Amino acid sequence: MSESNQVTAAVERLNKAVVSLEGSVEARLERESALGDVEAEVQRMGADRTRLAESLDSAEERAQRLEHTNKEVSRRLVDAMESIRTVLEKKQDA
Repeated sequence: MSESNQVTAAVERLNKAVVSLEGSVEARLERESALGDVEAEVQRMGADRTRLAESLDSAEERAQRLEHTNKEVSRRLVDAMESIRTVLEKKQDA
């Protein structure tokens, strides 16, 4: 093989290698871009989870307050009914 043919073959191999390298770089950049999108989505999901957890905590606190208030109202109603019953019984006895 002549020196010219060897140079031509080497240039062809170099061109193929450069094309292959460019393809690899492009694929890598696409993967990194996709990874960046996934990381951003994970961050959004984490923020959503935090917001939902805070909302749940707030709702649980409100439910506990409402339950306590409901029990207090029920107790007061029972006390009022007992007072009314006592007054009515005294009135009937009189």
